[in-house]
Amino acid sequence: MRIQARWLIPILAALVLAAGAGVWALQHRVEAGAEIGGADLRTVLEVISLIKTQYVTEVDSISMIAGFIETGTINGMLAEVLDDPYTRHVDARDFEQMQIDMFGEYGGIGIMVGVKDDRLTIIAPFNGTPGFEAGLRPGDRIVSINGKSTQHMSLDEAVSLMRGPEGAPLVLGIQRNDGEPSEVEIIRATIRVPSVADAAILPPKRLPGQLYPIAYVRLQRFSERTAEELDEVLEGLKSENPAGLILDLRDNPGGTLTAAVDVANRFLPAGPIVHIVGRDEARRTIYAREGVAILDWPMVVLVNGYTASASEIVAGALRDRGRALLVGTTTFGKGSVQTIVPLRDGTALALTSARYETAGGRLIHETGLEPDAVVEMPPWSDGETPLSALYGARLEDDPQVVRAVEVLIGLIEAAERRAG
Repeated sequence: MRIQARWLIPILAALVLAAGAGVWALQHRVEAGAEIGGADLRTVLEVISLIKTQYVTEVDSISMIAGFIETGTINGMLAEVLDDPYTRHVDARDFEQMQIDMFGEYGGIGIMVGVKDDRLTIIAPFNGTPGFEAGLRPGDRIVSINGKSTQHMSLDEAVSLMRGPEGAPLVLGIQRNDGEPSEVEIIRATIRVPSVADAAILPPKRLPGQLYPIAYVRLQRFSERTAEELDEVLEGLKSENPAGLILDLRDNPGGTLTAAVDVANRFLPAGPIVHIVGRDEARRTIYAREGVAILDWPMVVLVNGYTASASEIVAGALRDRGRALLVGTTTFGKGSVQTIVPLRDGTALALTSARYETAGGRLIHETGLEPDAVVEMPPWSDGETPLSALYGARLEDDPQVVRAVEVLIGLIEAAERRAG
């Protein structure tokens, strides 16, 4: 059954006023299967109830109903009322794919995307994937996907359109540095992305002024397997007796909170890792567990404008707890907590339920983390491989790595003076 739009506002408004804050009760007052604009009203009301009760700030129910009437879709309603690209309705197929991404593999091109300045933006192409090999870079704007404009497109729709079977072509419209858009054809592949993208020992004199062996580890994502991968890598590096560690989180778009906490715990003694601040400033602190830290080497963390979310939690915790200094450029500033709530019809709602603060109480969202030592990368030119994509291959040519070594040497020598 479909309900005409002109009747929906008075019906729902009356029910909302009758039920007060208990919008959940509306579902029992709406005929099962009723639809408007293709959206099931039970799902609409379920979403409204969840936003009303769990969103990070208070939201007026009547405004959401009016937003739905105006736009005709759940995501249109959310965009109209919240202006929050991370809170969105996820269809059943995309919800299933989100679960696969966390634990398995998928067909696609191997890039992480987000919304920056209201535009679909590449946060990071993962090493060795078709997107990486095609020359896509952090900061590139995706203006079209197979000829379809990405303006007003949700993140989930964009990701879904870029997914597909191995061997299938994909054409992206890419805009770089505010230049003219150009089309890039990429052949999809099965994507398997490890968390540890590079690990090495930099022998003495590899870089200017380097008198000690230094461990270098680059993490390109935070997933359920990140801590396990990191443990294996660190165990191998320990046998080389490095004097310090450079942890490279540049172009790391983040991942799960659990993975971020587990990684931070490898380097931190008991104490706070991150604070989660919800509605009405309700505060919950996640602590490092006693006896889990496996390394006490002096550390430097490399960050840049595409170090985001879980990466910012780790970088902020290590600096605020006095375990590391940050080198690079200001981070992305994605410090909101998304809760994924399965809905009764098989779809899901991703909603912003809280904000992150670093261990020292600093807000991350939309501000990012300022590094202790600011080092800009040279500008890119068309056809040039960015230095940040070279990482372990030519570290001596990477000015941020060179500066990180200088800072780390100072930390190592300070530790030696305290010990001696």
